[in-house]
Amino acid sequence: MRILTILHDSIVDGNGLRTVLFFAGCPHRCPSCHNPQSWNADGGVEWTEEEVLQEVMENELSHVTFSGGEPFLQSKEIIPLAQKIKQNGKNIWCYTGYLFEELLQNSDHALLLEYVDVLVDGKFEIANRDLSLKYKGSSNQRIINVGKSLAQGEIILAVT
Repeated sequence: MRILTILHDSIVDGNGLRTVLFFAGCPHRCPSCHNPQSWNADGGVEWTEEEVLQEVMENELSHVTFSGGEPFLQSKEIIPLAQKIKQNGKNIWCYTGYLFEELLQNSDHALLLEYVDVLVDGKFEIANRDLSLKYKGSSNQRIINVGKSLAQGEIILAVT
């Protein structure tokens, strides 16, 4: 998988202390994106699943956030990693420009969602930017409890 960077000890990319994996490649190209260097799918460095897992497990207290770029562009590569992260007792947040409903239409995306605890969905919209929002950049984005949403067949927002 192609990763731009791995950031340890973040407190702004989800609840609690987090290790953030910034994946390369993004088709959304949101105006005023805070991470436009992530748009290039050939950017960053190629990492193996084992290398990423080792990096993630370095901090026993930290959970994991998938960000980017667009993590779902690399769903097939991320699924086995996500499975191992969950087996090691960590929760996973994921940021995406896609909507939850769109992700369910693709089998690989839907499978990756099964390992995600909280999804922040929707493109960043500069017109809806709000610096007072916790864990998201614009008011159109949703913070979704994925497990409950999948179980109930409707969007259930996460309590943060």
